[in-house]
Amino acid sequence: MAYSERELFARLIKCEAEGEGIDGMKAVASVVMNRVHVSYGEYLRTGQGNLRRVIEQPYQFTCMLPTVYGEINPQTVWSSPPEQIHYDIADWALSGNIISGAVECLWYYNPYSPQCETYFPRNMSGVIFNRINQHCFYQPTSYYAQT
Repeated sequence: MAYSERELFARLIKCEAEGEGIDGMKAVASVVMNRVHVSYGEYLRTGQGNLRRVIEQPYQFTCMLPTVYGEINPQTVWSSPPEQIHYDIADWALSGNIISGAVECLWYYNPYSPQCETYFPRNMSGVIFNRINQHCFYQPTSYYAQT
């Protein structure tokens, strides 16, 4: 049985950012919703304002991949049910809220180092905006409009 959008979103929040605290989970939820609401570029074209399409777009979220680097991915949206806090954050984001540390950000990335790269992804469509806990958050550059 397919998960509802709310369930899938709560699972994604847990899987992608559970160890990042409330602000980190809200920032990840904000990025996902920014992709839903962006008015141009790749995410408008592929997601068309649909949360499920944004979450299920191939190769966007590690937690949606059954394998990573040729190995079975032990941390997926299917392997760990969300807790109430994850539903609460999903509902918060679905109600139109956004955390100020991820305003307009379309990407986040954990570099596993103290420094955030200036651009992410590597095509330079995003530029560093902020770091919240272990994740770096990126706003679109003019290159994103061409995607």
